[in-house]
Amino acid sequence: MFVTTAGRTNQQMIEKAMEIAERLAVPYIPRRKKSIQTLQKETNSECIVVGKERLELFSLGADQPFFFHPNSAMFRIKRLANGEHDPFAEAAQLTKGMTFLDCTLGLASDSIVASYLVGDDGMVTGTEGQKYLAFMVKEGLKTWDSEISGMNKAMARIRVIHSHALKYLKSLPDNSVDCVYFDPMFDEAILESDGIKALGHLALYDDLNEEMIEQALRASKNQVLLKDHYKSKRFEKYGFHVLRRKTSKFHFGYLEK
Repeated sequence: MFVTTAGRTNQQMIEKAMEIAERLAVPYIPRRKKSIQTLQKETNSECIVVGKERLELFSLGADQPFFFHPNSAMFRIKRLANGEHDPFAEAAQLTKGMTFLDCTLGLASDSIVASYLVGDDGMVTGTEGQKYLAFMVKEGLKTWDSEISGMNKAMARIRVIHSHALKYLKSLPDNSVDCVYFDPMFDEAILESDGIKALGHLALYDDLNEEMIEQALRASKNQVLLKDHYKSKRFEKYGFHVLRRKTSKFHFGYLEK
């Protein structure tokens, strides 16, 4: 990994690129009018590009970069603000002041909604095992302007932890999080989104197993929530109560404490 700037740069962008490189403990490489592809070929590395509007992460050999965007969270929060229905909100049963752990953070779409629901007194944490994806999402949550004040505050409150989900779950005390959440489907959605097709081999996909479920139940106060394809065998395998939705490709399932 290295960090550089967009082709048309300025001193502020250069300083920001150098600061990010230092934080990530990776090299900063000046552009010097070279293309991203040329720099990547010379270094055989992924790279983060600091632009005027956003950060972009280029996988090696990829034409399109990954960049953070809040995905479906924006229109979902608008719906919630208007008193409309959101399946995730109904399944999670989150209220002001509650705590929520997202073990499959992805682009944090559900975590943004969760943070909006739990408010200033609540806490939403998301785990991501891939170092640079965790960094990109963490920075994006701080800087993306949705033009919705409540959503911007919700994004800024989310705590992103660079860790494998199981390792983080093991570090938690018993009964310490109101709701622990898994969305194994995010790996499919992540590859279909235009902004992140290049990320396929960077994202880490740890499938659910008995130990993860056991640790999630131990750490949760109320419930473990699973979002999965309606044909998924995981619901039955791990004993989830399924909230079936006739017209949807995915269902929610829960394990009560």
